[in-house]
Amino acid sequence: MYDMKNLSRLKTIEANASEAMKAFWAFDKAALADGSVPVKYKELIACAVAFTTQCPYCIAIHSERAREAGASDRELAEVVTIAAALRAGAAITHGTHAFPDRP
Repeated sequence: MYDMKNLSRLKTIEANASEAMKAFWAFDKAALADGSVPVKYKELIACAVAFTTQCPYCIAIHSERAREAGASDRELAEVVTIAAALRAGAAITHGTHAFPDRP
């Protein structure tokens, strides 16, 4: 199901929703550009989000870009644990909704 070759199908979306896709690519480029937060950190953040959303395309793309920006295996491994902690934390805090207030 998840094959990087599928990304070639983005051309179909671009052909049929060109203005929206132009806006998306411009936004994506701007969001990940070097700024107050350096590119390496932005790509590590993108990795953490990708691990949390479990998007295999984003994991592949952003982990490669993070490495190109100088990220080490150690940094990527720590990002994996950050994503895991936040995902687990969300389960714990959402669990509070299972317990009604009691007088």
